[in-house]
Amino acid sequence: MKKILGIALFTVALVACKKENTKTITKVNPETGKTETVTVEVPAEEEIKAAIVDSAGIFKQKFYLETGKTYPLIAYQRDIQNVSTPDGKAVSGTSESTDEMTITVNDFKDNVYDLSVNLVAKRNSTSANGKTVVSDTKAAAPKEEQLKGMYTINKAITGNKLAMKMDVNGKIISVTGFDPIYTKISTALSGLVKDAKQRTEIVGNFKKGFNEATIKEQFEKNLKIIPSKGVKIGEKWTASEDIIPGGDLKLTSTYALTKVEGGKAEISVNGSIPTKSDKQSKEGITHTMSLGGSQTGKIIFDSNTGWILHQNISIKTNQKESISDGKKSQSMSQASTSSIIINPSYK
Repeated sequence: MKKILGIALFTVALVACKKENTKTITKVNPETGKTETVTVEVPAEEEIKAAIVDSAGIFKQKFYLETGKTYPLIAYQRDIQNVSTPDGKAVSGTSESTDEMTITVNDFKDNVYDLSVNLVAKRNSTSANGKTVVSDTKAAAPKEEQLKGMYTINKAITGNKLAMKMDVNGKIISVTGFDPIYTKISTALSGLVKDAKQRTEIVGNFKKGFNEATIKEQFEKNLKIIPSKGVKIGEKWTASEDIIPGGDLKLTSTYALTKVEGGKAEISVNGSIPTKSDKQSKEGITHTMSLGGSQTGKIIFDSNTGWILHQNISIKTNQKESISDGKKSQSMSQASTSSIIINPSYK
């Protein structure tokens, strides 16, 4: 299964305003999760926008981020696999990855935010057979040869920033700043990969997953959680995406806005991967495979600013495979659980 980006890097602001020049709002500190109540002035234009947002109890997407403020964003994913081999043995393994970023609001003009995406740190680890290996840009380079390439690339990425333009509705207008990062990666690899052609190939492969088009698509896809028409509390809506690009196996997610209170808004997430079976026979050998799964979780965000406070989504899949020649057969099964968490320290 591909690594599902459950990252709702920003979500939605659900704002209800009174019709006077000031309003009392409940804000949530994105770093501590604590609730604060403050009184702020409401410009007439914003008041009109807010009245539209919450008219008739329908909530729509808006972003009210503060200029000059830096918002934390840590994405953590843990994948646990339990495999039953053809000889009856049970094998398990765990992999973890952490991408630490912050988003700084540099300016806001003509309903467009000028943002810096600060790439702070990256950590990867795998555990199997009682051994754990780690690549962490906040620590020294790993001793394991198989991790040195990953560490070198991750180390070259961190400490950099991308420039992003986003409008108040979450549309990503542009993302720039990739070329200096590509150059830095190529330079860093020169001490590890002597062949210039091989370095060019490595950087080229990296560019396929880290460029303006892919990053823009990932941000926009995860920003548009609530449909543009808006939803009421309790209303459900669905979205689907390919498990394998271009394939016919899809994850269908059902979302519902469950509550908006105490300065926080919560969305429940449930989903399924309908079991897909495939059977092929060739030269007397029959190969059968099936895959299916489910998804549960929730997303919590600040209902005034739109900034994501926490996300915890779990995706479970079960895969079975067998090979038979008509006289004897072998089978194998794999159960996987992926947890995608945003801001894991949130309480």
